[in-house]
Amino acid sequence: MKILAIEKELETAVWQKPEDLLRDEACHVYELYRSGCIREIYFTEHKSAVLVLEAEDKKAATALLNTLPLVKHGKIQFELMELQPYTGYERIMK
Repeated sequence: MKILAIEKELETAVWQKPEDLLRDEACHVYELYRSGCIREIYFTEHKSAVLVLEAEDKKAATALLNTLPLVKHGKIQFELMELQPYTGYERIMK
């Protein structure tokens, strides 16, 4: 199942010398991308991450995202949405 994950920085996040943490995050995201768990990744114009995940369900996607260093350190969280196949064509094509 495809899951859309939209990142939000936590208001309580304190960013002191984040270089090592951001490097760890980038390496971990890259490994998840290589494994096929992350199918696509983008940044919004405000630098929030948007991920398209491949996971069994939202619970599995949450568990996967909880392995990210920025989530573990309480810097960010994600809003998750299941992506369902588009069925709009069925309304106009018989």
